[in-house]
Order: sequence, then structure tokens, then C-alpha cells
Amino acid sequence: MPLLSFRGKPSKLGLIDGHLITCPASPNCVCSDNVDPAHAIDPFRIITTTTDATTDIWPLVEAAVGELPRTRITTRNADYLHAECASVFFGFVDDLELHLRRDDAIIAVRSASRLGYSDFGVNRRRIERLRAILRTQNILR
Repeated sequence: MPLLSFRGKPSKLGLIDGHLITCPASPNCVCSDNVDPAHAIDPFRIITTTTDATTDIWPLVEAAVGELPRTRITTRNADYLHAECASVFFGFVDDLELHLRRDDAIIAVRSASRLGYSDFGVNRRRIERLRAILRTQNILR
């Protein structure tokens, strides 16, 4: 099934001053760079603190994202990843972003719906599912 976005790729993706863009007021987004409780989620904490090890795990994180159902990685580089995740019904697209911060041994995360107001917790569950997968691979604490 093709990924449908109905609006195209949003313009508010990526990093600003080394941080992921904060969530809008609507409750259909979570981001580890947000401070308000409705949108905040813990970043992924990498088990090791050495820069070489954090570099080594990045391909494993990319692979785990690529294995999520109905997910397509659209942008990847040495410390940033963007993927589009389609819903089961109607193919609505959510944006999943990860930002590797080697010096802090964390991966900042953001997952947001492109359309609608509420996501019924889908974006938060997506992040927590990915966290659980990476924990089973002994990548995260």
C-alpha cells in the first residue's frame, strides 16, 4: 500500500539549534525536546557513552526503524533520521524523527501526525515500541 500524506512532507521537520522541532498545541505529537507533559517523552538513552560505540549503533537503529510496519525512511545521515509511518486504515502519514546526540549518549525522538487533532496515543506508542525493540537488542538502557 503506498504511503499517502494528503499534504505532502511538512515544512516543520528537522533540527533547529541542535534540537528537534517542538510539538504543536494539538495532542497528536510527542517529542523528547518538549518540556510540557502532554508532549514530552524520554529520549532513548544509549547503553554506552563512548563516541565510537554510539556511531556503531546508529545503523542498528536505522534498521529497527526500517522494520516498523508501514514505515519508510526518507532521510538519513550521520546523526538524523526521518521516516514516514502510514496508518493501517486510510494510510494517514505520521513523521518519525530521531537525532543522535553522541556527546550525550542519547537519541532525541519525535513522532507527529500530519493530519487531525488527536492520534489516540499512536505516536507515543510508536516511540515506546521502538524503545522496547532497541532495548531487546541491548542498545538502550
